Amino acid sequence: MERTLLIVKPDGVMRGLVGEVISRVERRGLKLVAMKMVQVSRELAERHYAEHREKPFFEQLVGYITSAPVVVAVVEGANAVKVVRRMVGATSPAEAEPGSIRGDFALDIGRNVVHASDSPEAAEREIALFFSPEEILSYSRADERWVYE
Repeated sequence: MERTLLIVKPDGVMRGLVGEVISRVERRGLKLVAMKMVQVSRELAERHYAEHREKPFFEQLVGYITSAPVVVAVVEGANAVKVVRRMVGATSPAEAEPGSIRGDFALDIGRNVVHASDSPEAAEREIALFFSPEEILSYSRADERWVYE
């Protein structure tokens, strides 16, 4: 099983979309193995967005993710990174397919509701930023035999 990080960003939290986002993940058959609400510090935001440090929008990213609480979750399942990215939709909501989270709930690239890791390597790095190993649980859901062959 693969793990990925999902963040319901400040706009998603402030618009009351946390339940909708998490519900979609669970209905898909993916498993939540860690979740919490946090106020992201500037230091954590800079580490999370380190790959964008030299880009002109870096300060805007950091300012936004630290502007209000976020909900961070570790999601587990077969091909979790790819599946969650498809569920989230294109970074630009204008290009996101209807039915995706961004396609259904976002209009602006700067307020696109969620973040999802874009590779297994990124997921591993990002999960470690937000969760200690002790915070990530391992368990079986009752419906797993109906989700996986």
